[in-house]
Amino acid sequence: MAYQSYQQRQPSYASCVTSLRTSLSYLQSSVSTLDAGISDFPRLTSLLKTVRHYELIPQPTLAAAEASLRDEIGPFISLLLDRAEKNIDRQARRIETLKARAELNAGRLSHYTSEGASSAQQERQRRQQEREREKKLRAARSGRLDGSAALRAKVVAQRKEALKYSVERLEMEVQQKERELRKRLERH
Repeated sequence: MAYQSYQQRQPSYASCVTSLRTSLSYLQSSVSTLDAGISDFPRLTSLLKTVRHYELIPQPTLAAAEASLRDEIGPFISLLLDRAEKNIDRQARRIETLKARAELNAGRLSHYTSEGASSAQQERQRRQQEREREKKLRAARSGRLDGSAALRAKVVAQRKEALKYSVERLEMEVQQKERELRKRLERH
C-alpha cells in the first residue's frame, strides 16, 4: 500500500517539479528584464536628480546686493560712458572737418571749372608773361644787372608768383569759411 501511494504521488511530484522549473525560468527571465531595465539606473538618477536653480531671497538682501554692485561698477560705467562721448565728439568734429575740406575742394573745383575756356586763356597769358619775364631777366643779366642782382631778381619773381598763389588759395578758403558760416547761421 505504501508503495502504491508512492507511485501515485510520484506523478504529482513530477508535475510540481516541472511547474517549479517553469516558474524558475519565468523568474530568471524577469530578473534579466529587470537587470536590463535598471542597468542605466545610475545615469538616470543623475539625470532625474532635482537641482535647485533659484533660491528665494528676501528683498532687503537683494537690495543690498544691488547697491553693492552699483557702487562697485558704477564708476567704471561712468568712465566708459565719458570715453564713449569723447570719442563720439571727436569723430563728429572729424566728420565736420572732412565735410568742410570736401566743400572747400568742391568750391575750388567749381571755381576752376566755371572759368572753363577763360582759365585756358588765362593759362596762355600766364605763360606768355613768364616768357616775357625770362626775356627781361636775360636782358638784365647781359646788360645792366650783374649775376647776383639777376639771381635776386629771379628769386623775387618766383617769390611773387608763390605769394600770388597763396593769396588766391587763402581767398578761396575765406570764401569757403563764409559759406560754412552762412550754413551754420541758417541752421540756427
